Amino acid sequence: MSTQQIGGVTVTTQANVYFDGKCVSHGITLADGTKKSVGVILPATLTFNTGAPEIMECVAGACEYKLAGSEVWVRSGAGERFSVPGNSRFEIRVPAGVEAYHYICHFG
Repeated sequence: MSTQQIGGVTVTTQANVYFDGKCVSHGITLADGTKKSVGVILPATLTFNTGAPEIMECVAGACEYKLAGSEVWVRSGAGERFSVPGNSRFEIRVPAGVEAYHYICHFG
């Protein structure tokens, strides 16, 4: 089951807008200092680089992703997660004509 709410957070009100608006997110900080981002990816194929390890949690919609060094696209839908190593990259695609991919990015 996907996360429906995150309580007790500080939200960065200015959005992070990437790839000409195809990805929009807001940073959040939990009371214990843990940082996450909450956002949406519209239909597109995008490549992200990571510094720290990340866990991408789908809260609505779906995407396909491909980790660095892999040629295999893997589907991730609502309630599912996938992990991306630190200092790496991944490709993510949301096909045209489908619901946007709504996510929480858990930084590790």
